[in-house]
Amino acid sequence: MINSIIRYTVIFVILIFLQVLLFNNIQFSGFINPYVYVMLILILPVEIPSWLLLIICFFSGLTVDLFNGTPGIHTSATVFSGFIRPYILRMISPRDGYEAGAVPSMVIYGFRWFLLYSGVMIFAHHFVLFYMEVFRFAEFFATLLRVILSTIFSTVFILLAEYYRRGR
Repeated sequence: MINSIIRYTVIFVILIFLQVLLFNNIQFSGFINPYVYVMLILILPVEIPSWLLLIICFFSGLTVDLFNGTPGIHTSATVFSGFIRPYILRMISPRDGYEAGAVPSMVIYGFRWFLLYSGVMIFAHHFVLFYMEVFRFAEFFATLLRVILSTIFSTVFILLAEYYRRGR
């Protein structure tokens, strides 16, 4: 247990540093903003208690908010992602269900499963994030385009990171 706490803490620190120092500086014409820190929520164990998941989501979003100067936008999006994660996992569960102590990964459940899981989770996160940022429906379709394009780019980066993480 201590080993997994240390491992997830290191992953948290690495993802936050990558987000703040690298990915926050990537912006293509205001429509593509990759957010890879969401990967922390994706790779937590399936059987994690809901209260602990929401606390981890809260602190990861709060940390990004503190570095970006955005008052609660990332926090609300990550808490929403943590809230819907058990439902998404239940909807796309394999026929045999999840094994005890399972961790969502591309190696265990396959590329298609992980692509669906990460795509839905990242889309939900980005949808809440960008609409909270704009906070009006006047530019609904422009914001939706931004959500879709950012989801695609974030998913590609997270799939590459998952491939690297599990491919060793």
